[in-house]
Amino acid sequence: MDYAIQTRFSDPGVHAGLFDALPDDVTEIAAVVRNLLIHYRAGGIEFTGERLAEIDSRWVSAILATDQKRNGTALAVPREPVDRVVGCCRDYTLMFVSALRHKGIPARSRIGFGNYFAEGFNHDHVVAEYWNGDRWVMIDAEMDPADPRFTFNVSDMPAGPFTSAAEVWLGYRSGELDGDLYGANPDPDAPLKLHGGWFIHNYVHYQLAHLNGDELLLWDNWGDMSDTLDNVDLDLTDRVARLLVASDNGDETATKEVNDLYRTNPALTYAGRAYVTSPAGGPFAWVDLG
Repeated sequence: MDYAIQTRFSDPGVHAGLFDALPDDVTEIAAVVRNLLIHYRAGGIEFTGERLAEIDSRWVSAILATDQKRNGTALAVPREPVDRVVGCCRDYTLMFVSALRHKGIPARSRIGFGNYFAEGFNHDHVVAEYWNGDRWVMIDAEMDPADPRFTFNVSDMPAGPFTSAAEVWLGYRSGELDGDLYGANPDPDAPLKLHGGWFIHNYVHYQLAHLNGDELLLWDNWGDMSDTLDNVDLDLTDRVARLLVASDNGDETATKEVNDLYRTNPALTYAGRAYVTSPAGGPFAWVDLG
């Protein structure tokens, strides 16, 4: 896949011209992204109703349309937090990736888990990678590099703070990792246990989809995804995870094999229809996206 080309999710559409005025420095672009978005749970403001429903904006074009309707100014003009578009880590990353692709810089989103948000728990997270001409640089566009909580450079992340879903899955399957320490919520008494093996399994599917240009919401479900491991093809997920890790390590044969699997195996392929379990509330339902 050519990561310098927009996907249907990252395409800014009629708002592409807004990216023309963005700076060339990638860290400054990330700062502009943080000016546009606010996290629905971590932004310090409780959003409800139509504002909370902004988290279901799958397309960069839709996010920019909401911003322009509300603010109507250049993207770098400061917005008050309450006036930013409500989203999550996936949206920060996708907006950042979209802006870089607009400038011809290869960029992609990476799905996995971060250990830098809570002690003893690894939260589901989406970060970006861009090609700087020599290597893929990992950057967390949602996080401010000046934030003293982080002991590492969020604009050029080392190995460790973020682990891909595929790596976590293999660690879980081998017994080396405790699956209950990976997810969206560590609370064992929540109505739906948002951590554990089933959660990690689904995130392997997200990782594969995003790398193939289907940069879906983290509550879009399709194929072999499930809230249990009872009826899923564990061997297939093991195979996908091994191939994804090998691909990350430069194995071009593994890259081709796993991407071919994504396009040809119905258990993996996103085919334009998703069962949506949005945090904005129900009813949960199948949605045809085309």
